[in-house]
Amino acid sequence: MTSRDDLPPTESPAEPPPETPHTGVMGRLRNYFLTGLVVTGPVAITLYLTWWFVTWVDGLVRPFVPIAYRPETYLPFGVPGSGLVVAVVALTLLGFLTANLIGRTLLDLGERILGRIPAVRAIYRAMKQVFETLFSGKGSSFRRVGLVEFPSPGMWSIVLISQPPSADVANSLPGQEEHISVFLPCSPNPTTGFFFYVPKSKIIEVEMSAEEAATLIMSAGVVQPGSDQQKKVAALAGMANAARIANAGASALKPAPEKVE
Repeated sequence: MTSRDDLPPTESPAEPPPETPHTGVMGRLRNYFLTGLVVTGPVAITLYLTWWFVTWVDGLVRPFVPIAYRPETYLPFGVPGSGLVVAVVALTLLGFLTANLIGRTLLDLGERILGRIPAVRAIYRAMKQVFETLFSGKGSSFRRVGLVEFPSPGMWSIVLISQPPSADVANSLPGQEEHISVFLPCSPNPTTGFFFYVPKSKIIEVEMSAEEAATLIMSAGVVQPGSDQQKKVAALAGMANAARIANAGASALKPAPEKVE
């Protein structure tokens, strides 16, 4: 009778080798593709949006330009941006004319006419105040960025700080603390969002420009303030180069096949 020690040792099942990271041709092509996408993506989107804006302005202005003054009348092709140039010149000339006495008189006459139309009066006054606030360069609306605890406790959202409420609204708000009006943009479209009044003590002002806040919101947090896109491109390029070196090293370390006699 044989004991258990006399039995031949059974071979344990071989463990699968650890998976090595995929650094083959497909991995390198993927890294090269991502690097090219990071480099060309922002440029392509910027050019597209610029071209869309120029053609949109051209479509609005060209019908008001006489045919004799259009570049395509004398050239076999259209000149993109001609309508934009006409719009800039016309707006500059209009601003120059309204700076003198005759221009101000005509402007006051036009405002009085619009003020007599009930449906148009409120829209015109609101739009005039918005444009004067945004383009006058004197106000501080939407130039400061803050954090507000919204939509629930423990969750913080980025807001653009605007102006204090008017006296009528301030008197109607509860409590004795001073309030401030803020705009909370939505991601990824910062032109939509929520407008509300919040106590000043509930706002944490951060050192961030409105442009950086808009970029952070549009990218849904992917692009953080102060991040360098060139560093990201260099990191992707370094990743692709490291994969190429690792693949070349692995190929060099492979044993040569034995020659069968």
